[in-house]
Amino acid sequence: MANTTRHDWSINEINALFALPFNDLLFQAHTVHRQHHNPNEVQISSLLSIKTGACPEDCGYCSQSAHHHTQIEKERLLPLDEVLERARAAQQKGASRFCMGAAWRNPTDKNLEKVIEMVSGVKALGMETCVTLGMLTKDQSVKLKQAGLDYYNHNLDTSPEFYGNVITTRTFQDRLDTLTHVRDCGINVCSGGILGMGETPRDRSSLMQQLANLPQHPESVPINMLVRIEGTPLQDSAGLDNFDFIRSIAVARILMPTSQVRLSAGRHEMNDEMQAMCFFAGANSIFYGEKLLTTGNCETDHDHALFARLGITPAAYEHSDFHAKACSG
Repeated sequence: MANTTRHDWSINEINALFALPFNDLLFQAHTVHRQHHNPNEVQISSLLSIKTGACPEDCGYCSQSAHHHTQIEKERLLPLDEVLERARAAQQKGASRFCMGAAWRNPTDKNLEKVIEMVSGVKALGMETCVTLGMLTKDQSVKLKQAGLDYYNHNLDTSPEFYGNVITTRTFQDRLDTLTHVRDCGINVCSGGILGMGETPRDRSSLMQQLANLPQHPESVPINMLVRIEGTPLQDSAGLDNFDFIRSIAVARILMPTSQVRLSAGRHEMNDEMQAMCFFAGANSIFYGEKLLTTGNCETDHDHALFARLGITPAAYEHSDFHAKACSG
C-alpha cells in the first residue's frame, strides 16, 4: 500500500477492498496501521450520558428516542459535580478521554453553557474532552472550541442511500453540515457509523466513502456493531457476520490511515478473539466502562486482562498542534 492519504476513493475501489481474501485484506490493513501507529497501543475513552431519554429524533437504533417504547427512564441534565466525579473515576481506571453525550436534537444556548462548564471541568483534570449533543450551529461550535473542547462526535451512521430507512427527523446533509461547523472551528472530528442495521455491503462501502472523502479525515472513527434494543424499530435486525465487521475495521484503517479507529458499541458481544482480530486489522481505540450511554459494555477489569494477554498498553494523552488551533467566529 502506498504511504499516502487520499480523499478521492471511488465506490468500486472500496468494494474491491471488501472483496479481497480475508488474509490479504488484514495484511494490507495491518501494514498501513504499522506505518502510522504503534500496533501495541490503544487509546481509551470513557462515555457518560449526561442527559438521557426523550430525544425528539426517531433514529431506529436508539433507546433514547421519544418515538420508541423502550425501558429507558428520562433523566435531566446531570449536575456538574456528578459529571466531574465520574470523570475522575474514569481517569483513575486509565481513560485518557472523557466523552459526554446528551439526548438532544440540538442544544439550547442555555444548556450549552452548562455543558461548557463540564468541558472546562474535565479539561482541568488533565483529560481530553469529547461531547455529542446533536446538531450544532457555527456559533455554538465557536463557544465549545473556546471552552477547550478537543473532540465533537457526530456519526454519519450509515450510507446516504440507506439513511432514510433508519432516520427521518434529520437529513444526511444535516449531519454533514454539523461536521463542517465543527471542523471549520478547529475542533477534532469524531464520526463513524453503525453496522448491522440491515444495510447492504454497498451501503457499508458508501459509508466508508463518505468518511474517507471528507476534506479532512475524522481524527476518530467509531465503528459500532448494532446493539438490538427491545422497543426500537431495529430490534429484530439480522445483525452482521463477525468477519464482515472485521473487514469493515480493516477497510476503515486503509482508507483513513492516520485516524484512530474505535471499536465501539457492541463490543460486549464480541469474544476476546474477535476483538484481537479487530486490533490487528487496525482498531486502536475503545470505549470502556460498564455502560455506553444506555447499553452494556465490557467490564474494565476484563479489558485490562485482555490487554495484558495481547501485550497492548493504553495510549498516553497527548496534545497535538491541531488542539491549539485558534477559533474565530
